[in-house]
Amino acid sequence: MDFGDASATIEGYRQALKHILLMLIGMAEMGFGRPLSLVLQEAAVAPRPGRAGKTGRNKPSPALCLPRHLYRAILLLLRPAESAARRLIIAAAQGIVVTLPPFRPRKPKPKISDTVAAMRRLGLAVTLSREDFARYEAERKVAERRAARPRGQNLSLLDALKNPFRIRRNYVPARAVPRIRSLDDDAPRIPLPPPPSHDDPINAAKLTLRLDALGQALDDLPGQAQRFARWKARNDASLARDKAARDAAAAQGKPGPVRFRRFSPLRRGRPPGGRLPRFDPDAPKRKNIREVDEILAHANAMAYYALEPPRRDTS
Repeated sequence: MDFGDASATIEGYRQALKHILLMLIGMAEMGFGRPLSLVLQEAAVAPRPGRAGKTGRNKPSPALCLPRHLYRAILLLLRPAESAARRLIIAAAQGIVVTLPPFRPRKPKPKISDTVAAMRRLGLAVTLSREDFARYEAERKVAERRAARPRGQNLSLLDALKNPFRIRRNYVPARAVPRIRSLDDDAPRIPLPPPPSHDDPINAAKLTLRLDALGQALDDLPGQAQRFARWKARNDASLARDKAARDAAAAQGKPGPVRFRRFSPLRRGRPPGGRLPRFDPDAPKRKNIREVDEILAHANAMAYYALEPPRRDTS
């Protein structure tokens, strides 16, 4: 399959993804009841949310929550749209050459605040000199300013990898636990929590930032392509240095350093959020295939072509 100059195809898919994004923004504004720009101002300074649907001591603000059914409907289209935009960026970065500055190894300088926190968790007393205490206060103020800074979010250039060591366990929900009665009839009966409802409020602060990040990436696709080209150049240089270090250690009969790095920005198999395993324009269209799935399948093929262009037979 030869894609040739895919600039027109990339531009067409970019416009299609922008239309999908506008639909998702309209769905979010319908749930929030106000423009998304106002929600972004609050989401940028809101506490970092945990897992979707999980609330801790600090409950999210009702102004940053969406009903469960609307949250899941937006997420169902946002994930494949993000994957398609990521692959369009990779395809647009084909042919971009980046010149890196000379490599200078950095000497890691441990933070004294991490040492103090670890010792205090063990219940040990900490005594610092004047210089160390001044350094500790400076690190603490920097951390406070970083936490208070409005946070933004860029579209990730890498697919999230699956954990091969993850063990999927079957958990019984709290509403379906067995009712174990005590032999004491006077024991109070604790009511079970109600099952989740479609209208339960879900913290959508991170979802709002992801919508904004996708919009910024689609508006500046050449800049994102340059960003990916820089990452790829740095990653290739790091892989080359690691290989040279292993070869030098093997020549001396010593085990080389082991570092885990990404060999490819894409995840093997079906793209995240997609329903089509591969791009086949002649295949019959299924009922559950959406427009974003077709865009994602074609963009996935274009990204693989850009990363590993096939060798042409010149014989």
